[in-house]
Amino acid sequence: MFAVGAGEFVAGALFALTVVATVLALLRTVLLGVTTSLHVRRRRPREAPDQPVTVIIPAYNEREGIEWAVRSALAAGPRVQVIVVDDGSTDGTDALVERIARRRPSVRLIRQANAGKAAALNTGLAAARTELVVLMDGDTVLEPGSVPALVRNFADPAVAAVSGNAKVGNRGRLLGRWQHIEYVCGFNLDRRLYDVLECMPTVPGAVGAFRRSAVLRVGGVPTDTLAEDTDLTMALERGGWRVVYEEEARALTEAPATLAELWKQRYRWCYGTLQSVWKHRHAVAERGSAGRLGRRGLPYLLLFQVLLPIVAPLVDVAAVFGLFTADRWLVLGAWLAFLALQAIPAVVAFRLDREPLRPLLALPLQQFVYRQLMYLVVLQSLSTALAGARLPWHKLPRRGLLRP
Repeated sequence: MFAVGAGEFVAGALFALTVVATVLALLRTVLLGVTTSLHVRRRRPREAPDQPVTVIIPAYNEREGIEWAVRSALAAGPRVQVIVVDDGSTDGTDALVERIARRRPSVRLIRQANAGKAAALNTGLAAARTELVVLMDGDTVLEPGSVPALVRNFADPAVAAVSGNAKVGNRGRLLGRWQHIEYVCGFNLDRRLYDVLECMPTVPGAVGAFRRSAVLRVGGVPTDTLAEDTDLTMALERGGWRVVYEEEARALTEAPATLAELWKQRYRWCYGTLQSVWKHRHAVAERGSAGRLGRRGLPYLLLFQVLLPIVAPLVDVAAVFGLFTADRWLVLGAWLAFLALQAIPAVVAFRLDREPLRPLLALPLQQFVYRQLMYLVVLQSLSTALAGARLPWHKLPRRGLLRP
């Protein structure tokens, strides 16, 4: 009797979780559909302000890709200056940049003892002499036209930061394709939603533009969280500024090439995001752009980047378990509906980004492998945060997989 009762309880609990996950997925699909439609319709071409721009690249052991990052930044135009802040590299990154700087006067190298990415960015900001700055990673390659696309948004004096459209460059293998799908489907559509709702939580470190004076006014790039890009974005909005998304500012970034590297990266991202949410939790009770972040952006982020990733893998468990119960067809229908709600935004996102749909063939397998990994990452991040432990920065090795 106990076994039967326990089985019925587990079946009921799993079915309830399936319903919760499906409702969340449906809600997200509807929200993304409405806001994406509004975002596409309201965008209008704008002329970029004729202002000089400084591209700041923090670099720690980025020898494999730094030359291509600098070249792509210089290709943005004659009024672009590039500052590379070498953060105590041990692989000869600084020597390589120094050779480039000798040939290109618009490139400047600054060396400092290893102090972390945020400190390197603050060094670059202190050295910059332009009001508009573009921050990019040393493993990133800007596509032509990305810098002007970012800069044109500053025609609005209320805008302090612009999120670019980061894409996975090394997508030849299955893990790369899974991350490519995630970047295009999740990050792109979510940023359109945040833009429409005026509650952008993150300008990605890979590619983003800022008003230097606004960043300095909020104290520079924060150094007390592991998601300095999220922390800075939230600080700007709490300072009364607008943050927008520019889908035409594309940049290719080198994504983790192994599951172990992916785990380390996402663990840091998720933990850093939780740190930032907690740090800026008082935005919930504030007004203006801070209130929009607190009452729109933070709940969406927690619901769909924390709760849904935890619940979603249990839907797969419920589907398998449900096949051996009397409600198998109901459970199977709910599971298929959940998968469809994942696939619809994916197709829309790929179409909007003018990406070939072929990589979406990897989407079904992604649901069974990649999603489970993200589930474990979120659980570990939550447990670390609740325990109050400090997580060190994880520097991923670079393989030089990108070429402009």
